[in-house]
Amino acid sequence: MNASTPHILVVEDDHEIGILVAKYLRTNEYRVTTAKDAREMDCTLAASRIDLLVLDLNLPGEDGLSICRRLRAQGSPIPIVMLTAKGEEIDRIIGLEMGADDYLPKPFNPRELLARIKSVLRRRTLEVESIGEVRVQAFSFAGWQLNVTVRELFSPQGAKVTVTGAEFDLLHAFCERPGRVLSRDQLLDLTQGRFGGPYERSIDVLVSRLRHKIEADPKDPEIIKTVRAGGYLFTPRVERR
Repeated sequence: MNASTPHILVVEDDHEIGILVAKYLRTNEYRVTTAKDAREMDCTLAASRIDLLVLDLNLPGEDGLSICRRLRAQGSPIPIVMLTAKGEEIDRIIGLEMGADDYLPKPFNPRELLARIKSVLRRRTLEVESIGEVRVQAFSFAGWQLNVTVRELFSPQGAKVTVTGAEFDLLHAFCERPGRVLSRDQLLDLTQGRFGGPYERSIDVLVSRLRHKIEADPKDPEIIKTVRAGGYLFTPRVERR
């Protein structure tokens, strides 16, 4: 199993069910993280790249429908398979209307859940491929422009700045999460290990390279700050377009 393996977040307050689902999915070569409520889910989504969400409808606090509605309102494209103890048709319809990609009533056969996960991931891959270059996304920070569609970086003066694929992925991860302290492990996960090595030190090397390209003074950085015993903090305000 490697960094390109799909990462699934299972949000389930029933500890036993969560453990069983996670174990089964790991056996079938998926990376799995579990969360018992919306708060833990939000923390994981902020810190890790998640490819699919298995979301229980009946959660303590913010329930699954509310979570699904919120994620879609925020523009999150993450695929969602919703689980619920309710089997009525109306509940399935409401869940799908809120933005869920599929729906599975409890009790369920783990094999069926696995089949639905594979189906949803396959559909989402086809959707992304069909969109191609139509979706344009860019970030602006401190005068800099990061164009995600063409994977290019432009200085405040409009000059194209050459960056490697790994440097681009790291800067992209920072732009997605400004104002948050990100550990080296989190950054490795967010960039799917494209740094050519599994070690935390590779993040330090890439940060140093980026600082020499975007900081006025790489030795006294203002954009990417080091947080002692924490990781790194991307400080500027980021705008999306």
